Amino acid sequence: MSTRTASATFEPDTGSRVQTRDPGFERYYVWQVPVRLTHWLIAASIVVLSVTGFYIGHPFLVVPGEARFHFVMGTVKAIHFYGAIVFTLSVLSRILWMFVGSEFSSWRQFIPLAKERRQDLVKTFRFYVFLDREAPDKGGHNPLAGLAYALIFGLYLLEIATGLALYSVSAHVGSPLAVFGVLLPWLGGAQTARWIHHVIMWLLLGFAVHHVYSAWLMAVVEKNGTMDSIFSGFKIRRRSASEETR
Repeated sequence: MSTRTASATFEPDTGSRVQTRDPGFERYYVWQVPVRLTHWLIAASIVVLSVTGFYIGHPFLVVPGEARFHFVMGTVKAIHFYGAIVFTLSVLSRILWMFVGSEFSSWRQFIPLAKERRQDLVKTFRFYVFLDREAPDKGGHNPLAGLAYALIFGLYLLEIATGLALYSVSAHVGSPLAVFGVLLPWLGGAQTARWIHHVIMWLLLGFAVHHVYSAWLMAVVEKNGTMDSIFSGFKIRRRSASEETR
């Protein structure tokens, strides 16, 4: 890995190190621009989809006059559909980047095939439940977080599938999205698909709370810049004694 100064390029090589004011620490580049961009697009679209989804399921606004003059539900559904487009494209883009991005973005970060990652999976779990004081020092996702994200991406895909299946019910004649109606029998019908769609939303919101907590925990306990890294792309780690003497 190369050591770079603070004037590193906009998109440096992953693993590139940047000197900090404290000689005992260094910043190293982990999250590439596509990773950070899709992260925030997914997060923002989930917020929009959750709010509009709540209203679609339980409309509470009472607007006087004929519906054709205000079209509240239609507007909310349109926002929901556009949010779904952003969400779907962001998820698919992030999955694609698992195969063409850096080692820290790779699908191998999510599925612990290597023996070392399986061993670190147990160590990381012990750290999260406060049985150990230190977690394995990993550059990208720790093994437990990576496995959790793999499950979350599975939920993303199921949420997309149920959403497309539900949309097919009201798709206009000739719409290419009507083809997703073939998913409804596999999902148990439109009502079951709606229930699955709703439950996954709650699971994703619950995960978001855990996600922020765990990122904060790692940032505070390990002081590795986890919270900042999703903005800058850089994490922080302590330099070894041999590196400090160079």
